[in-house]
Amino acid sequence: MADQEFPGWHGTTIIGVRKGGQVVVAGDGQVSLGQTVIKGSARKVRRLSPGGSDVVCGFAGSTADAFTLLERLEAKLEKTPGQLQRACVELAKDWRTDKYLQKLEAMLIVTDGHELYVITGAGDVLQPEHDIAAIGSGGNFALAAARGMMDTDRSAEEIARRAMAIAADICVYTNGNLTVETISGA
Repeated sequence: MADQEFPGWHGTTIIGVRKGGQVVVAGDGQVSLGQTVIKGSARKVRRLSPGGSDVVCGFAGSTADAFTLLERLEAKLEKTPGQLQRACVELAKDWRTDKYLQKLEAMLIVTDGHELYVITGAGDVLQPEHDIAAIGSGGNFALAAARGMMDTDRSAEEIARRAMAIAADICVYTNGNLTVETISGA
């Protein structure tokens, strides 16, 4: 198919919420091609344990590209155990400068329970404001919903789950089939 004929892959919403000494990363399971849902139960949130330290990652975009990036991140974390920020910056540098990696189309939310980052192919390693990060087709809907709940007595997991439910009600590329991973900061 010519590029102009390809309907484009859409789908996924990933959110990371830090509250009360915990970080929760939640992601939906929808993968769409144009107006068709290809799969509703994809697992886009993963727990990595490079060097014995747990890290939770969520990804939006091409699955193969995201797995390539997760493998690279894991290698960076093995070289710099316990230094998530350094590993993320090194991954972003490689992603921005390597001719092969530059073509990868994905975004990552990464946390070790203490730090929370969004990593992009533009070389960005962003620490989100308000302890919430969201990416993907329904990311802005989930972000807005979570921001509205941060001052309540809800836990990080309750906020993430409710924000994802709101995003799924609004965004046609997001569903309610969630994968949720929690990691403590202490």
